[in-house]
Amino acid sequence: MIDCPVRPDVAVHTQFLRNSLNRAKNMPSLTEADTCRKYVLPKLYASGWSDDHINEQRTFTDGRIVVAGNRTIRRKQKRADYLLRYRPDFAIAIVEAKADYKKAADGLGQAMEYAQILGLKFAYSTNGHGIVEHDFTTGLESTLETFPSPDELWQRLKHGEDIPSQIVERLLTPSYRLPGKPQRYYQEIAINTAVRAILQGQKRVLLTLATGTGKTVVAFHICFKLWNTKWNREGAPGRRPRMLYLADRNILVDDPKDKIFTPFGDARHKIEREAIMSREMYFSTYQAIAKDERRPGLYREYPKDFFDLIVVDECHRGSAKDDSNWREILEYFEPAFQLGMTATPKREENRDTYLYFGNPLYTYSLRQGIEDGFLAPYRVHRIVTSADSMGWRPNRGQVDRLGREIPDEEYTTKDFERKVALLPRTETIARNLTDFLKTNGRLDKTIVFCVDQEHAEDMRFALNNLNADLTQQYPDYVVRVTADEGRTGRGHLDRFMELETTTPTIVTTSQLLTTGVDVQTCKNIIIARTINSMTEFKQIIGRGTRVKDDYGKLYFNILDYTGSATRLFADPDFDGEPAFATVEEMNAEGNNVKAEIEKSEEVITDPLPPQILEPGGRKSGEPRKYYVDQGSIEIVAHFVSELDADGRQLRVVRFTDYTGEKVRSMCPSAAELRSKWSNADQRAEIIQALEERGITLEELIQASNQPDADPFDLLCQVAYSAPVRTRRERAERLRKDQRAFFEKYSEKARQVLQDILDKYVDYGTAQFAIPEILKVPPISERGTVMDISQMFGGAERLRTAVNELQALLYAS
Repeated sequence: MIDCPVRPDVAVHTQFLRNSLNRAKNMPSLTEADTCRKYVLPKLYASGWSDDHINEQRTFTDGRIVVAGNRTIRRKQKRADYLLRYRPDFAIAIVEAKADYKKAADGLGQAMEYAQILGLKFAYSTNGHGIVEHDFTTGLESTLETFPSPDELWQRLKHGEDIPSQIVERLLTPSYRLPGKPQRYYQEIAINTAVRAILQGQKRVLLTLATGTGKTVVAFHICFKLWNTKWNREGAPGRRPRMLYLADRNILVDDPKDKIFTPFGDARHKIEREAIMSREMYFSTYQAIAKDERRPGLYREYPKDFFDLIVVDECHRGSAKDDSNWREILEYFEPAFQLGMTATPKREENRDTYLYFGNPLYTYSLRQGIEDGFLAPYRVHRIVTSADSMGWRPNRGQVDRLGREIPDEEYTTKDFERKVALLPRTETIARNLTDFLKTNGRLDKTIVFCVDQEHAEDMRFALNNLNADLTQQYPDYVVRVTADEGRTGRGHLDRFMELETTTPTIVTTSQLLTTGVDVQTCKNIIIARTINSMTEFKQIIGRGTRVKDDYGKLYFNILDYTGSATRLFADPDFDGEPAFATVEEMNAEGNNVKAEIEKSEEVITDPLPPQILEPGGRKSGEPRKYYVDQGSIEIVAHFVSELDADGRQLRVVRFTDYTGEKVRSMCPSAAELRSKWSNADQRAEIIQALEERGITLEELIQASNQPDADPFDLLCQVAYSAPVRTRRERAERLRKDQRAFFEKYSEKARQVLQDILDKYVDYGTAQFAIPEILKVPPISERGTVMDISQMFGGAERLRTAVNELQALLYAS
């Protein structure tokens, strides 16, 4: 016989199995909570982990928000049993605990999934006795008797990730605690990843974080940690770094400087008109320091090696283009480390950003933000005017507002407000939007994206007059915010962004609000111009993605009048998932008239900007814009849209078709649905599962226009094409075919069952709830809950009788 050596980990695992079998024979099983309390924590303490290292039952997502009819629910949050931290802001491992009667490895799959989400390199699963480890730095799995100590794990991480010893102190320095802004898991990953890259000498760093996920907060923590630890690019001892926060709009500079970056105190300075050099945390717009026809560029008054770090906010907006004046600024300060922050993944229109900064070190997408519940989902309405559907053509010899003859050609969506301004189309959109707000909330904050500043003014004018009952009380109910408004527009915008203000409620704009505007309670995004750029589209959608639970902002609406949203949602590169989408048809009065499926056509935006012409003609070679004030334009096309199984492509389906598909995925046959539906607990599970998919029974009844039908029959109809029965028909059939069931009980008990059945006919299956239904007239008039229970021989027999009543109700 050959004496084969036994691998140590196999020997440990074998002994663990023997011990488990012995324990199973001699003691009762423990729950996961018992396992954690009795075994896991003591093992962690024994390995040197203290309460400062351990986050127990740590929830790290908010749970996806699902829109179901006019209600919202949150799916289950992701929660780690134990999150282990080497330092307060540096998580290093995750532990998933299972009940002691399960295998130690049963939780490893979940632990590994969570570890990858959280950017951790060590995942553990335990049942309190055995421990299974997955080490992402080596790819190996091991069976252990004890947990590694904090220092052991840190040394393994350092070795596996090649972390130099000289950067450790700065890397592990705790972050500043911003009041009311605890770090979310992805922010902690982004901060530590960027800081580590900079400390290790990477000169250009890019982070891609979806709009609404807190890029500014991430930038603050990176800057403050480097500043607080006195890092600088030269490695000079004791000198704090000089850092520049650079953006392309004043609001993107002023807000961070005056709010989130206030812990820097007097070290802050905004560069304007002169090159102050005595501070450490600088803020500037490109325009304030770039060269122009009047000056060579204020940035040149600073030495090339003045800044240690430059943070470029919204870096996709042109700063990295080879031919950009702004690119000159970055190249001038080439010795500085440069951190780019963007919300948009790589596309052709922003490829220069990625060529300059390199691939992002960390990406947190819109899709992931919605999945985690940190960003709001949205409901999409595709609304089509007759002019957009069929095109618009002038009559022979028709002249515009300025007396110019309009060229005889067919104008389509891409031409409106660029070549020809159709005031009737603008008024029809305004009327439809007004009706939408009257139905859904007239004081819900709304942004209308128009083609240009003139279009924004026409839209404001129309909306103002259509809402005169409100503008009497709130003169600023609807305002225009564009570059033309200057300080007045900025005042409107500041009030619009405030959480507690009612007005302005509707803001019309062209480009000014596409980025950098944090309107946390914005509930409606209106697209009244063609959008061809995915980058710009995501920025526009981002105006509504903030979640504000305490203000009832859990989802938002997108009203798409140009087909841009419908087309761009279908782009494989789009990474956000709509909760619901509709396409509506409306008439000249702006009223919805019908619902049908219709594919949108791709439109190409005219790259040339529109120009408002003065009477008397135009300059040679410049685009023309004609003004049409008369005519009748109607609204002509409501789809329900969802993403396909892989979550990438938007499909257009009717709500009933969508419901039928989801029902079939849960119950392949009508018999299976009937079996589950007749049981009150299983019926509740089905209803909850439908709501998690955005389906409510109330909405299904409304969509099918059959208020008297039993919801079970409606589900069978949309899923299996079964005939529909009303609740009354089901009740009468039960009374006729199941007399033996009623005759089992006394006269008084039978009357109670008949009363419950009558309540079902009037109000539905909710009336089978025991004991609640016993407290409602006329049943309550037959005695107390205890009296009625005694009619059946006790509470348990009463419940059995009602359950059987339900089962027989759905028996056929």
